[in-house]
Amino acid sequence: MRNSTVIFIILLLNASLLCAQGTQSPAPPDQDYSGMYAFLQDGEFVQLTVEGQGLVTGLISRYGDSTGDKREFVDNFFKEGRLDGKKLTFTTKPVQNVWFEFQGTVGRGDAQNPGDEGYYVLQGKLTQYVTDAAKKTTAKSQEVSLKSFPKDLDSAPAK
Repeated sequence: MRNSTVIFIILLLNASLLCAQGTQSPAPPDQDYSGMYAFLQDGEFVQLTVEGQGLVTGLISRYGDSTGDKREFVDNFFKEGRLDGKKLTFTTKPVQNVWFEFQGTVGRGDAQNPGDEGYYVLQGKLTQYVTDAAKKTTAKSQEVSLKSFPKDLDSAPAK
């Protein structure tokens, strides 16, 4: 129950931010990849906004690396992001010595209707970088397939 409440609040905040931007020219409906995508664990997500001329902004909202029941959400905002056709790349800013890089594609998933979960999918290589106390950085890569959230959830009206 707590996770769904947190996600709902985050969705409302993101919807407010998107409405406030308002200066973007809308992409054709069949190519509007902006929205929310599931991330690695339940409750985590990627917020993606495709702006003009291939610029991509957004964030990864994930659980922090601390242990215990009271893990906090951490938001890694995009440092840079590009969409060239269907080729998507982004790098996040470091938070708590962790940042991410994604190289892959965005395209249609298995869902039949634009409002359904998985209508769009981010597929590619996700690399997580971690810098330890000795300033040594390690990288861990994995292939991911991140499904879009239903459109009616990520476009909820702000109150």
